Amino acid sequence: MRLEDFFQEHSRLALAFSGGTDSAFLMQQAVKAGIDVHAYYVKTAFQPDFEYRDALRLSEELGCRMTVIELDVLSDDTVRSNPADRCYYCKKNIFGEILKVAARDGYTEVMDGTNASDSADDRPGMKALEEMKVFSPLRLCGITKSDVRRLSKEAGLWTWDKPSYACLATRVPSGTAIDNAILRRIEDGEELLSKLGFRDYRIRQDGDNARLELRPCDMHLAIDKREQLLAALGESYSKIVIDLEGR
Repeated sequence: MRLEDFFQEHSRLALAFSGGTDSAFLMQQAVKAGIDVHAYYVKTAFQPDFEYRDALRLSEELGCRMTVIELDVLSDDTVRSNPADRCYYCKKNIFGEILKVAARDGYTEVMDGTNASDSADDRPGMKALEEMKVFSPLRLCGITKSDVRRLSKEAGLWTWDKPSYACLATRVPSGTAIDNAILRRIEDGEELLSKLGFRDYRIRQDGDNARLELRPCDMHLAIDKREQLLAALGESYSKIVIDLEGR
């Protein structure tokens, strides 16, 4: 199946929108196809502010209506306790809200940006999407992550080389309870990395320590910026270490 064929069969859709590479491409293609598409961005403590700003910018640039849904994901005891399959329960909460609000707006079908490179074997959240009958047209059409980046570049989307960004909760080891303070500490630390010139990074919570995952080509930058990193991150973490395997 081609995306064009999918949009011919489904001409009125709600889009679960994150502002990332995949959902941005899907939005652009839906608008290009001329279908009735309405984006829904769920704003939670798990998403950093820059993702929200990117989503707003993209919806304006592509001329797609977007509704912002505020959701307190940490009000769910299971999500907050952070089990290994936390993503399943989180997706149930997030997409449950999208389905509810979209239905109120007259949209009974919802799609998301899962692509053909995403493996269902290690993504419990995909089980939730299947149960809730959310369409993943990129996956259905066999479009991989590399395809999305190539096609996005051809389409002139500035997100074509945007680094993949998993939610902040993925930085916390399974079994460690998540709270707003932990998430804010991680977000502030990663914002610092961005300001210092790093790209495509993670700060992994390891007890009271921070483990930095950086691109191998950026590891020299960590040495060059050592004093700044220690001064800024040292206020929040007992120890800062670098994962030599990198990203």
